[in-house]
Amino acid sequence: MNYATIKWTDIANGEGVRISLFVSGCTHHCKNCFNQVAWDFSYGEPFDSTIQEKILKELESDYIAGISLLGGEPLEPKNQEALYPFVKKVREKFPQKSIWCYTGFILDEESGDLKEKDKNTFYTKDLIALFDVLVDGPFIEELKDIRLKFRGSSNQRVLDVKRTLKTGSCILYLN
Repeated sequence: MNYATIKWTDIANGEGVRISLFVSGCTHHCKNCFNQVAWDFSYGEPFDSTIQEKILKELESDYIAGISLLGGEPLEPKNQEALYPFVKKVREKFPQKSIWCYTGFILDEESGDLKEKDKNTFYTKDLIALFDVLVDGPFIEELKDIRLKFRGSSNQRVLDVKRTLKTGSCILYLN
């Protein structure tokens, strides 16, 4: 997996000051996507152990509330395999820090997988279970609303992952 960029102190993609990892690769190709350059899976730099260790080191800072995964598309099947062990390590090392993920796919609340069945892998359910917040749904230009918090279009949901998976029904983190 490659990553397009990392914002080391981001306040736009989740609550508090966060590290935002923008992975490369996306097949959604949403109209007027803010990050079209990251559609290419080979764009950017390799997400290797050196950059992973740097992210883990930066997460040690008290002022960092957590990490946000964006893209490209973090839940593309090609990206899940690389993200799962990394996110698991973040969760184990920093249980008090929040993990947010932005995806153009839609969570199936009952199964804990993605509704787009062909995008589920061996890692999908376990990876999603590691998140605190999942912003799901594709960006739809016609539903764009700049007043929305932590999302670009009104079809997208900001989900409380733990409560949603526990109940099997949609529990919003934010309306």
